[in-house]
Amino acid sequence: MPRAIWSGSISFGLVNVPVKLATAVSSKDVRFNQLHAPDNARIQQKRWCPEEEVEVPFDEIVKGYEIAPGQYVVIDPDELASLDPKATHTIDIEEFVDLDEIDPIFFEHPYYVVPEPRAGKAYALLVEAMSRTNKVAIARLVLRTKQYLAALRPKDGALVLNTLLYADEVRPIEGIEEVDSTQVTDKELRMAEQLVESLAAKFEPEKYRDEYRDKVMEMIEAKAAGQEIVSQPSVSEAPTVVDLMAALEASLAASKDAKKGEKAEKAKEAEKAKATKTA
Repeated sequence: MPRAIWSGSISFGLVNVPVKLATAVSSKDVRFNQLHAPDNARIQQKRWCPEEEVEVPFDEIVKGYEIAPGQYVVIDPDELASLDPKATHTIDIEEFVDLDEIDPIFFEHPYYVVPEPRAGKAYALLVEAMSRTNKVAIARLVLRTKQYLAALRPKDGALVLNTLLYADEVRPIEGIEEVDSTQVTDKELRMAEQLVESLAAKFEPEKYRDEYRDKVMEMIEAKAAGQEIVSQPSVSEAPTVVDLMAALEASLAASKDAKKGEKAEKAKEAEKAKATKTA
């Protein structure tokens, strides 16, 4: 299990369930360092004052909030510390809501919620009650001096906590000028629905990989092994859709052909397996 990053308890009413949090995701981004090309020395970032043209020591750095171009309000660290939320070490449940009432756009970072050794029964009871009622707990907790809004939900017999964005952090769709209410015909809609249905499948996340990251890592490993890297030809851009109906019909036909090919391939594999078994 990943190392716990927080320990405390889930609190609702007079009930307290001792738990700990472990991060549920591991970032796989490929990170590069900046190097000096002639000697491959690692580049160092320095704090520089353009006014005096000198490097600034850390003890002369202060925090400033820009209120107008070139105008700042300086904030003392002690002033910020006085506003830090009290670290209560509790996940305080405020209410229970239906899961489908939470738009996925609000979900931020996921954590696994694991019971402490002697809290197994209370933990299991909470998981089962939330599963049967299809409810999600809306709670508040403090992580690293910051207070978060969070959703606590059951998953596969355990609890997952997702930190949530606040409402004023989510931009309303009405603010996006490009989104309008263009009218579509019934025929276009039927074709689009058929295309969607033809591509419908069960979500299996393990089927998908970050192909760009895989290629970058392959290139890094090849260069580290001393292999010569050959540039790949550029891929031409997809043509602009001019005739919507023609594009829908062509997409639908291609989807049907692909599914026929998959069925034929599966039938061939089944026949091959049957023949092998008989032999």
